[in-house]
Amino acid sequence: MTLGTAGLVSIQSVLDAAATLRGFVLRTPCLPSPELSERVGVPVHLKCENLQVGGAFKARGAYTFLSRRSQAERSRGVVTYSSGNHGRAVALAARALGSRATVVVPVDIPPVKVKALVALDAEVVTEGTTSLERQRRAEALARASGSLIIPPFDDPDIIAGQGTVGLEIVEDVPDVAAVVAPVGGGGLISGVALAVKARRPRARVVGVEPVGAASMRASLDAGAPVTLSRVETVADGLKPVRPGDLTFAHVRQSVDDVVTVSDDEILDAVVFGFRACKLVLEPSGAAGVAALLARRLSLSRGPVVVVLSGGNVEPSLYGEWLRREGQAG
Repeated sequence: MTLGTAGLVSIQSVLDAAATLRGFVLRTPCLPSPELSERVGVPVHLKCENLQVGGAFKARGAYTFLSRRSQAERSRGVVTYSSGNHGRAVALAARALGSRATVVVPVDIPPVKVKALVALDAEVVTEGTTSLERQRRAEALARASGSLIIPPFDDPDIIAGQGTVGLEIVEDVPDVAAVVAPVGGGGLISGVALAVKARRPRARVVGVEPVGAASMRASLDAGAPVTLSRVETVADGLKPVRPGDLTFAHVRQSVDDVVTVSDDEILDAVVFGFRACKLVLEPSGAAGVAALLARRLSLSRGPVVVVLSGGNVEPSLYGEWLRREGQAG
């Protein structure tokens, strides 16, 4: 791990993570989207992390974190807390590096995400509905077992791993004018902003949150991390009640704006992804598309790259969403 100024993650740490990740994660495509380009009037590309190992960008951070620990630490086992995708990423990384994983998940986790964890031989523990409830249970389990705890977002190695998404964006679209990414706890947007600004300082980086779980937007407005008393959104991967201290610092320094979208707009984007782009997106992964379709961004030029952060969707719910009537087309 290499920290830069003000205790933030350095671009060298992201570059080191990219080297470590070769052979474990996929170099996901950054595909032009004629459909979105026509809608918003500037060229749009889609960074398809929904096609990543484990179905989401999370594999990058989890493997980076665990690979930077000693074999002695890994041998004690690892514990994490997750709405699903980070837990699956930790289980994948643990299996690759010879460790065992315990994942604390919410009681309302989609069954498809539980099945994925079980298939990777992870121990699954359910606890509450909020990220703080899961965190407390995971920390208690780690203390009792002596296991290593892997946080989902607020850690320099997690941020460095997620930052490799930004490196690939700039390499594949060198003239990128704006990057749009979902915001949950802030690990993805922090890493992406760090990498993009280091390589293309004039590019805008914009985060997108659900209206019902906009903890980063509330924290930016307050000038410090705040804890929401309640979160409610269809985007289960974007429901932390509080951003991390480190991710908040990164967002405040490097992210140009954080906008919000409604659940209806997110589901319209899920449908648009399938019908127009032939891509399967979970609601969290469709948040950036929702912001474009709902005209939340001021786009005077392009190209724009939208990060599709995940595609792990419950089949029964997905079928319901695809039958929606509306403007998704």
